[in-house]
Formats: sequence, C-alpha cells, structure tokens
Amino acid sequence: MPLQISDRVRALGRQAQADLGEQFARIDAIAEENTQKVLAAFQKHRVAEAYFAGTTGYGYDDLGRDKLEEIYADIFGTEDALVRIGFVNGTHTISCALYGALKPGDTLVYAVGAPYDTIQGVIGITDKGFGSLTDYGINYKQVELVDDKPDLEGMARVVREDPAVKVVMIQRSKGYATRASLSVAEIGEMCRVIKAANPNVDILVDNCYGEFVETLEPTQVGADLVVGSLIKNPGGGLAPTGGYMAGRKDLIEKASYRMTIPGIGRECGSTLGNNRLLYQGLFLAPHTTAQAVKTAVFAARIMELLGYEAEPSSQAVRHDIIQMIHLGNPEAVKRFCRGIQKGAPVDSYVTPEPWDMPGYDSQVIMAAGAFIQGSSIELSADAPMREPYTVYLQGGLTYESGKAGVLLAVEELLQD
Repeated sequence: MPLQISDRVRALGRQAQADLGEQFARIDAIAEENTQKVLAAFQKHRVAEAYFAGTTGYGYDDLGRDKLEEIYADIFGTEDALVRIGFVNGTHTISCALYGALKPGDTLVYAVGAPYDTIQGVIGITDKGFGSLTDYGINYKQVELVDDKPDLEGMARVVREDPAVKVVMIQRSKGYATRASLSVAEIGEMCRVIKAANPNVDILVDNCYGEFVETLEPTQVGADLVVGSLIKNPGGGLAPTGGYMAGRKDLIEKASYRMTIPGIGRECGSTLGNNRLLYQGLFLAPHTTAQAVKTAVFAARIMELLGYEAEPSSQAVRHDIIQMIHLGNPEAVKRFCRGIQKGAPVDSYVTPEPWDMPGYDSQVIMAAGAFIQGSSIELSADAPMREPYTVYLQGGLTYESGKAGVLLAVEELLQD
C-alpha cells in the first residue's frame, strides 16, 4: 500500500525533481570522486577481513581500529587521525580537541560568531556546570560576522593583537544560526589570513555535516585539525556511535589524553565488535552523503514552489547537508516536523513535540525516526522554538526515502 500522499503534493514533487537535473548531476559527480578516493585508501592500506574483529576490555592492539585511523588520515590528507566509538557525540569529540590544544592562560577564538548551543556550555559562555574551559582559566573571544559573512580582517586583527591566542575554531556548518555554511574554499582563505597574521595559531574546524559534500576537506586547505561525528556523514548511516578527528600528530596525541588519560591516550579503547560497521559506513559515506544532499535540494525546491524561503536555495552549490526552511510561525514548524516523522522507518507513529532538550537555551522540536538514535545522516528535522521559526532539515539514507519524508511534510503543511 503506497504512502498517503495527495495527487497535488505528488505533482509538486514531480515538478521539483524535474527542475533539479543539473544539481543532481553535480552531486553525483562529487560522490563518484569521493568514492574512488575512499576505495583507493582501503586498497592502499590492504583492508582485510581480520580487521573487522573487535576487542574487549582495555582494547590493546586493536589492529582494525588502528588501521581505520590510518585510512582516515589518508582520506583527510593528514598526519594522523583518531576514530573512536568512545566519543559520545560530536560535541564530546570537539571538546577533547579543545581541552588538548589549550592550557590555562591561552585564548580560544571562534572565527564566525557564536558556536552552537552545546559548545557554548563547554566554553563557559553559558553555565552548564563545572568544568568548562573558562573554569580552567582559558580565555574566549569571538569574531562576529559582518553582513552575515566571515570577517577576515577581524580574524587577522584578533590573532595578531592578542599574543595569548592559541586556537582559532571555525564552525563549518551553520548550527542554529542563519548564516550560510562555509565552503572548503572559504575555510582555506580564512586559514591563509589567520596564519599570515600569526603562524603559531592552531586552526581547528568543526567539520560536522560537511564531510564528503565537496571533494576536498578543510585539512587539505590549511586547517590543522578537523573534528566530527560518526553518526553524521562519515559513518554512512552504519556507525552506531562515535567521533573522529584528523590532523597534525601532536594535536591528535594531546586530544587522546583528554579522551582517556595521560600515559594511556589512544592505546586503550575497545571496539566491541563495531569495526565492520565503521569500515562499511566509511565506504558508503560518499554515496550516503550524496543521498542526503539530494534530499536537501529536493526539499528546498518543493518549498520554494510553495512560496517559502529556503537557504541555501535549490540551485545553490552545497557545502553541508543542512537545509534551512523559514516557516515563519510555530504551528508551521510543528506541522513540518510531524510530516517528517510520518516519513520515518522507525517510530513513524510518534508525534514530535517541543521539549527542553539538554544543552539548548530554548525548547527544541525534533523529528527523527532513525535506526540509530540521533543520527543526523538519517532523515530528520529540528528547530528551536524561537524567532524566526526556521526548521533545519538534514539527512536521508536514500534519496527515495528522503523524498517521501519531504512529501509527507508538505502534505502535513497543506492540511486544512
């Protein structure tokens, strides 16, 4: 029995898809190049079935885990990488990188305005409990956007004038902001400007939602470290949990001491039989990411046909998997999220409602019927219940299922 979607909405879907041939061809070309890059890395490192075996307890001598980290370093063009299921989410992974790279008296600079909500608690911008960077005597500054774009002069000035600046953090994706997500080329220009002003500064990039959307990664254009979550793009929808970082060897080592403890670092960390999923997820990641990007582009186009503002537009070149749709009022946000939930393979019967989500300063509504809890590479939609009532759509393990979810969201919006 087919999904209950009206003829009107199906016709809108056909029109939207017909308008996207050029976009889809561009996305497919990127996926093909990235797939070949991943395949070449697997072959170079002689991946064998023996690497899929897991370890327990301390996790010493986990050959599959260690080899996977070499593959990540190869793909991201870096000296080293750390890929672990012990990272509970992207924020935890980013935090380990920051605590490793900074010490009391240092200054952290966020280069594109305020970070997203959960990181604000880590830094100490908002009080989420003891143990923030601020509690440990680390100073914080941020360079505000100018006309909603990165302020290159402001970045150069702050790293030149403050000798305590040790780390500049670049958040690639928009989070719950309304600015555009950053392209790899833009990040490369930011790295050039920052390093010219102060070559001793370490540049870290929050790479969440951006992996494999382009053919280059930030570490290939000047960043010292990239950090992300395995239940987003690089896990390919199969990684059950975890995070990764790739970059300079010394930064990886310092972060590993915060992941565990000094003296142990990366040597411990059992994989509990998950290596196969991490390998297979990475292998699928370029294709799965492309499916999510196609879903976002389709959502943008069909919402444009309905008269809503979508950012990026349906014809824009993409730099991450997130699609903003400005709905303008709380009821429209709830309806859209209800429709996305109805399109989920898991918990499709559940009605999402706004709630006080840990780490956020306003109520958040989240539609996410996923095989893996919180997996952003699977179709989901969420929004802070505050002005301008913008919903953030991401994911789609397959374009076909992502498209169906979007059509159901439109159906819900158009209900009388």
